[in-house]
Amino acid sequence: MTSEVENKPVFCTESAKELVKELRASFATGKTKSYEWRLTQLNAMVKMMEEKEPQIVAALHDDLSKPELESSIYEIAMLKNSCRLAVKNMKHWMMPEKAKTSLVTFPSSAEIVSEPLGVVLVISTWNYPFLLSLDPIVGAIAAGNAIVLKPSEIAPATSLLLARLVAEYLDSSCIKVVEGAVPETAALLEQKWDKILYTGNGRVARIVMVAAAKHLTPVVMELGGKCPVIVDSDINLQVATRRIIAGKWGCNNGQACISPDYIITMKDYAQKLIDSFKYELERFYGKNPLESKDLSRIVNSNHFARLSKLLDEDKVSSKIVHGGERDKENLKITPTILLDVPRDSLIMNEEIFGPLLPVFLVDKVEDSFDVINSGTKPLAAYLFTNKKKLKEKFVATVSAGGLVINDTTVHLAEPTLPFGGVGDSGMGAYHGKFSFDAFSHKKAVLYRGFACDAFVRYPPYTRGKLGLLRALFDGSILGIIRALLGWSKA
Repeated sequence: MTSEVENKPVFCTESAKELVKELRASFATGKTKSYEWRLTQLNAMVKMMEEKEPQIVAALHDDLSKPELESSIYEIAMLKNSCRLAVKNMKHWMMPEKAKTSLVTFPSSAEIVSEPLGVVLVISTWNYPFLLSLDPIVGAIAAGNAIVLKPSEIAPATSLLLARLVAEYLDSSCIKVVEGAVPETAALLEQKWDKILYTGNGRVARIVMVAAAKHLTPVVMELGGKCPVIVDSDINLQVATRRIIAGKWGCNNGQACISPDYIITMKDYAQKLIDSFKYELERFYGKNPLESKDLSRIVNSNHFARLSKLLDEDKVSSKIVHGGERDKENLKITPTILLDVPRDSLIMNEEIFGPLLPVFLVDKVEDSFDVINSGTKPLAAYLFTNKKKLKEKFVATVSAGGLVINDTTVHLAEPTLPFGGVGDSGMGAYHGKFSFDAFSHKKAVLYRGFACDAFVRYPPYTRGKLGLLRALFDGSILGIIRALLGWSKA
């Protein structure tokens, strides 16, 4: 293994430049624009997953100790669904969309043509390293682009596997993987791309945006934030608790951008909620969750230390009401609930991205909206209630990438909904047709003949021409008649 690393060629700025040049040459041949090429690549991706699922599951386990169910369903099955949806609908997506025309250009017809942007860069993340690497690529392929994928070095087993599988199953003249860390990413960012999609944190996102700005490259940013869960008292508590657990600890042990980050509930309801969590967590993960095979580990020692710092803060450590056990050697932290955490604590002011769940208390449920809106806009927000007016106020008041009522995280599985952030949680969106649109340019096309040439647009300009053009732009037939009559009288 050491010799392999030593013999691996260095990927530098010049390497990145040559890579982009090669992909632009491939794109210029036009083969990625054909329906047949796009279809072949998407079908090959499905075949790859069907034939290599055990290896994919094993890589995810190596990187995160991710349970097989989470790997098979939340990474592989969801990606298969994306591929199949694109295969089923791509021909329709590619068709020009008819557009209406007005009197100003009469007689004419118009359409909107979706064309590929060109050569795009996808920079992925480590928490769902298979899904979040290839799901954007489904849209980029469906839209007809050439692609470079930069997987996360923090999930090295999955990164290596992706490089091998993409080279084996997909068209290597148009779709490439670049492994590496900061130097390789920096080399890629120095190049001109036709679009960059980045998934990760806000600090790196700012670096990506600065690099993109130098070339006026458009970006899609899938970031994160503190995703709140409002829990009202008029609910099925057992169902609500289970759905929060599934969205928190059942999603990579809280290491997911849309996982519940903190709960807001009423002071007189909190203990009942905590008791329900304790009961259900023991049913799901046993009396010693450190030994559970159904919880992912923390990705590395740096993130373990970061989470420990959040727990060990003086004003927070005494607030633990469930869990808190840690195994530093195996990078495991049990599901941990903290009650009545101070608003100015570290854990309430940065994205947790782990198995810690603070509970913030309010006097009445309506106060929750002020708590959420006082911070940055989250990638997702959740509400559990049976009150119609509260649901309506939640939708009208809370600005977030996505909202879910009476569940958590499941909106990610709906391809008819865009997935993306707002404000600090990101910009742009993808999934389903939104992925196709994210990697397409919507080209406006207007068709005209040589008949009915409007002389009023040409000099010399007169008051009569001005009146007729105003009527044309107003779109009023009566106004046009009046203008013509007025002209004739003049």
